[in-house]
Amino acid sequence: MMTAAFTALAGVASAQEAPPPTQEPAAEAPAPAPPVEDFSRARRLLERTPLIDGHNDLPWALRQKHGNDPYAVDLTTDLDASTDLHTDIPRLRAGGIGGQFWSVYVPAALTPTEAARETFEQIDTVKRMVAAYPDVFELATTAEDIERIHRSGKIASLMGMEGGYSIDDSLGLLREFYDAGARYMTLTHSKTTTWADSATDAPKWGGLNPFGEQVVREMNRLGMMVDLSHVSEETMLDAMRVSDAPVIFSHSSARGVTDHPRNVPDAVLRMMPEDGGVVMVTFVPGFISEEVRAWSAAQAAEDARLKSLNPGNPTAVTEGMAAWTAAHPIPHAGVADVVAHIQHVREVAGIDHVGLGGDFDGVTALPDGVDGVDAYPRILTALMEAGWSEADIRKLVGENILRVMRAVEATAARKADERPSLAVLAVEGAPE
Repeated sequence: MMTAAFTALAGVASAQEAPPPTQEPAAEAPAPAPPVEDFSRARRLLERTPLIDGHNDLPWALRQKHGNDPYAVDLTTDLDASTDLHTDIPRLRAGGIGGQFWSVYVPAALTPTEAARETFEQIDTVKRMVAAYPDVFELATTAEDIERIHRSGKIASLMGMEGGYSIDDSLGLLREFYDAGARYMTLTHSKTTTWADSATDAPKWGGLNPFGEQVVREMNRLGMMVDLSHVSEETMLDAMRVSDAPVIFSHSSARGVTDHPRNVPDAVLRMMPEDGGVVMVTFVPGFISEEVRAWSAAQAAEDARLKSLNPGNPTAVTEGMAAWTAAHPIPHAGVADVVAHIQHVREVAGIDHVGLGGDFDGVTALPDGVDGVDAYPRILTALMEAGWSEADIRKLVGENILRVMRAVEATAARKADERPSLAVLAVEGAPE
């Protein structure tokens, strides 16, 4: 400790010291410009080969956010900054989309009768959207349609049903949906149906029950692709056993990379060469990043804990979750995660059995660098930098799903003389 006298002398000496000469601060070096991304090679490739995305929920986003009115929002404008949509025409063009399966999803919480009605309404939404932009979109139902429409410079627009509850346990309704233009049906969504187990609900049938098998057979007869995204592993195995045509996964990733029940197990991936089908890799962060998946599971557990501690007090739950989220920021997925899943499906199932199904406008978050449908050239460029050839990329973006569509169409042609199935659901204890 300094004495008082020493402190005083030090203060005087300090006061008498000449101030240091004023110096101009050194000029800061300009920040380096971000590297310019060159997607030209990918874009040239997509001019020749249609990129066919397996699943886009824009029709549901139009229903939820714009009154089910395609005219309520100008899709010819880049909507990235003005709305929370992932899809518009400028970004579809920038992404090189040549064919798009528009999902005619409706929620699993609806009664089957409500789901059937609203699925027809969603089909009508797609048709009205296509009619609103006739120079951009054209309806397609076959592989040949897609290739013809792509050559014309338009975007081939197809429809896929998401959730077997939409047929209200009626093969007659299934046929009507096919006639209306639906070309795949996801057998379940988030809930187990009266004839098929979901990946994210308690199992009831051990896969497909007998009526579920009849649904698959009738889809084969019609020429409607059997989509196994959202279903349990047992349902996957049953459907692949029963189906006479290749199956698809319209928007699923690899469980061997991220252990989420919505992803495809390696055991099923290894069956794809014999089946002939295709797994269309999706970009949902919780499906492609183990860190995001673990965070989401922890968040759900905390929400359940707070609700059990605060029954009838939603404010306490909301405040508690806000505090938890602030203390546990959500991790981010990125392009590298997307690439890892595409690579894994290729390595396990083979190059002939991988495709793309982004699930744009069906999720609240996307990986960094994959902000909308214009992200495909960035993903394809990353794959080419990892060693993928242009022939590989052509299979990924379109050739594989076109081959599956042709195989499904050929199966229907072989079954043209078969009569429509009259099978009905006859199961005791079916879930309501």
